[in-house]
Amino acid sequence: MNSWIVNGIKDLVGILLFVIFVTLFLFNTQVLDYFDIVVSDTWLNVNVLFLSILLEAVPFVLLGVFVSALIQSFVSEELLQKVLPKHAYLGLVPAALLGAVFPVCECAIIPVVRRLIKKGMPLQFGVVLLMAAPILNPIVAASTYYAFQNDLTILYLRMGLGFVLSIVIGFVMYQLFKNTNQLRWTKEELIGRTSYTTTMKRSKWKQTLYHASDEFFDMGKYLIVGAFLASVVNGFLDRNVLASLTSSEGGSTAIMMGFAFILSLCSEADAFVASSFSNQFSSTSLLAFLVYGPMLDLKNLFMYLAYFKTKFVLALVITISIVTFCSIMLVDKFLL
Repeated sequence: MNSWIVNGIKDLVGILLFVIFVTLFLFNTQVLDYFDIVVSDTWLNVNVLFLSILLEAVPFVLLGVFVSALIQSFVSEELLQKVLPKHAYLGLVPAALLGAVFPVCECAIIPVVRRLIKKGMPLQFGVVLLMAAPILNPIVAASTYYAFQNDLTILYLRMGLGFVLSIVIGFVMYQLFKNTNQLRWTKEELIGRTSYTTTMKRSKWKQTLYHASDEFFDMGKYLIVGAFLASVVNGFLDRNVLASLTSSEGGSTAIMMGFAFILSLCSEADAFVASSFSNQFSSTSLLAFLVYGPMLDLKNLFMYLAYFKTKFVLALVITISIVTFCSIMLVDKFLL
């Protein structure tokens, strides 16, 4: 009975969030004028930002959950054990290279990595893939190339740092947690493993669709909440005030990392936004924006918290922030 109530509450929350999304989607000046509702331009801007983040992220989330469902249905634990490197440290490099193969952004890679870890992928390899794929994938490389055609150094450094930092972050997280289980498991997942295995034998493709739809609506709640918070903060943020604080390279870098976190842009489009800041911020701070955002932003933080234990997420956030900031400062000193 308690389980039924909890599931009912979760479904109700999902329905309410969907209603909010539809309402905001229809939230335009014509509807407001019809009902004589006066809304400030700032909140209208928040609505536009919210919809743009969602519409940008949803296709990639759909791709991610479908790939995740395919892994659940067609990739066995035995196959992963054969393919994955046995050495805890040497396997970090192939995991980073694997990130260059996945044409997905930071939203889509989360369900994929979660499923791979559930299937038996070591935690540190999953972290490396989580960090590397949103930066190293070919679509991101192409968008960065077109956005910074006049300064391809940004492209080379973004790809290079994405590769190196993903390995460093994976190494640090392995030192902190080894290969312990850091995933959040629902009661249904823990109890339903045996019954699911027998059902899967009847129709793998049907189970793939079931898994994809369940995971999409599960993740969708956190995506909507994260996107809304990001749009609110972004809508009320005074960029001129922040730009005035860029007196030092370290301060400028920290501000652009904060921008990347708040704006919650898709990594496959963030290069064009970064290039628009080129007159206000240095190449070093723009690089920080392009490296930090794909690894950690506001909407993804909610997804991390939904699928990983809180202690692990906090350690991951601190590690990403410190490693990124220090590496950018080193690049500024020796390469830029």
